[in-house]
Amino acid sequence: MIGKRIAEAIERYKEEFAPTSRDLPDSFQIAHYIDHTILKPDATFRDIEVICQEARAFDFKAVCVNSCWIPDVSRLLDGTTVKKAVVTGFPLGACSTEVKVFETRWSLDFGAEEFDMVMNIGALKGQDYDLVMKDIAEVVKSARGNAVKVILETALLSTEEKVAACVIAEVAGAVFVKTSTGFAGAGATIADVQLMRFVTGSHVKIKASGGIRDKESAVSMIKAGADRIGTSSGIGIVGAE
Repeated sequence: MIGKRIAEAIERYKEEFAPTSRDLPDSFQIAHYIDHTILKPDATFRDIEVICQEARAFDFKAVCVNSCWIPDVSRLLDGTTVKKAVVTGFPLGACSTEVKVFETRWSLDFGAEEFDMVMNIGALKGQDYDLVMKDIAEVVKSARGNAVKVILETALLSTEEKVAACVIAEVAGAVFVKTSTGFAGAGATIADVQLMRFVTGSHVKIKASGGIRDKESAVSMIKAGADRIGTSSGIGIVGAE
């Protein structure tokens, strides 16, 4: 069933896709699109304190961290509207579904509200679509209604694989599809965001992440269809307003 749906989506993409751009809303504030992110392996507690302070000051949409930091982030952002986001199965997506589920549940217990999970990239490329869908669906279930963002790692995928990943993520119940981890040599592109928007329509949100370091790039991604921007350069982006 999922294979047929993917084949139909690929065919539709080949026949109908055309690059599009949308207007920014009148109430546009770029800070409200930004997931203020720190995922480097040498991040310290002081680094976490700083990004939480910055997120509070600039009213960013979310702070996104590795799971070990989510108890601290939950405490530091308590009483704010800033979402507490965590990565799951990061950065490779190659751990078992059971490991991803445990990390999701553990993070949820410590206050995580959004989960940026890396899909099983090898399974997708091997066309084991049922495994990919189960992997995502189990994390979605474990998140208990909180938003799951599926990281596709677009730099490693063909066009057909990107289409397939979007279809699977939607069927599995993801709220977002996300371009990249930022750890695979390349990040978000306008073309990938436009592809993801075309395939998912209005059913799934888009997060552009990886290599977005200035306001011009961030705005271009939003115009292409992104609903969120994942970046460690949020201060520089909002400072350009």
